[in-house]
Amino acid sequence: MKSLCEKGAVTGIGETAYTKGSGKSTVALQMEAALAAIADAGLTPKDIDGIVPYSSGDGVAEDFITKFGIADLRFSATTPMGGASAIAGIQAAILAIEGGVARHVLIPFGRNGYSGGRIGARVQQLPQFRTIGEFEMPVGQIAPAQLYAQMARRHMMQYGTTSRQLAEIAVTFRQHALLNDNAIMKTPMTVEQHQESRMISDPLRLFDCCLESDGGAALVISGAGPAKDMKQRPIYIMGIAEGHPDQPSAITQRGDMTILGTAKAVPHAFGMAGVSHDDIDVAEIYDCFTYIVLCQLEDLGFCAKGEGGAFVENGGISLTGRLPVNTHGGLLSQAHIIGMNHILELVKQLRGDGGKAQVAGARIGLVTGYGDMGDGTVAIMRN
Repeated sequence: MKSLCEKGAVTGIGETAYTKGSGKSTVALQMEAALAAIADAGLTPKDIDGIVPYSSGDGVAEDFITKFGIADLRFSATTPMGGASAIAGIQAAILAIEGGVARHVLIPFGRNGYSGGRIGARVQQLPQFRTIGEFEMPVGQIAPAQLYAQMARRHMMQYGTTSRQLAEIAVTFRQHALLNDNAIMKTPMTVEQHQESRMISDPLRLFDCCLESDGGAALVISGAGPAKDMKQRPIYIMGIAEGHPDQPSAITQRGDMTILGTAKAVPHAFGMAGVSHDDIDVAEIYDCFTYIVLCQLEDLGFCAKGEGGAFVENGGISLTGRLPVNTHGGLLSQAHIIGMNHILELVKQLRGDGGKAQVAGARIGLVTGYGDMGDGTVAIMRN
């Protein structure tokens, strides 16, 4: 379980401005973020010998070879897991580094989720689309909000979770976004405003849903040895894992719709890291919808199944709460960059560069990814 523990580190991060209407191609956004990450690591583009681009994006490894003048790219891969892809990409990068194939692996993400096409179109790109067409679409479920609304409703019926508890998540992340200069949503929100927002797919309201946004983000993963002598203080990956839910292609065919693939990844990530939940100082949790945050808190083990609503009430996930969550504003209020912005925020927190949202004394943190129909990835990092 400890085979990959601290074998790799994040040595560089970079991002573009997050906007609604970038005026740039997704490849240009990836390149901009990638160059920033490489410079942050104190490297040049020609030092990169591995690339894991976003599988659903326009950029491929050959684009970077051509534009960056990379003479000897020794490793490339894709991790097609939607919002879980970035952390799965980190795992692939560490495997390549530990296997002696690469030294510095670039993981670039870029998307025009607002100007280039709505996120709802993503469903038709899913590998599981055939199964969705068989079980979900005949009853009118054709967009992510509709697919995940049934999961939220089931949780409410089974455990008494309320819409006001989901509102606490949206309101808290909005408060965090107000402290972030690179966040799209800059207007305060109250629980009452959340409750008054229009219904998108019962029980999910407008403010339960993530943003459609443009932007790019990237990071560099290096071997633990080289990382010690690089420009930035390395942020070591202590534990990392991916998990896939039962019946991963169809939510309606699961024995329990309230359990995600995250639950399978958790024991592996924590076991590899050798830490407990009490050691986690800050968490960046994938938040395509408020319910998915609540469900992951339970699957991660920060509270028992059915107790997520109580956990988020009364400031439990605020900067001064029991577990500060999504200190950047998340997909709900900063931007939807497929969860890559969550990883960058954790690195900033562990570097002590969290700005107005810095969690005092943050030493160990956790970040998750959530993909498509329930795939889950978890990474635990330390400074």
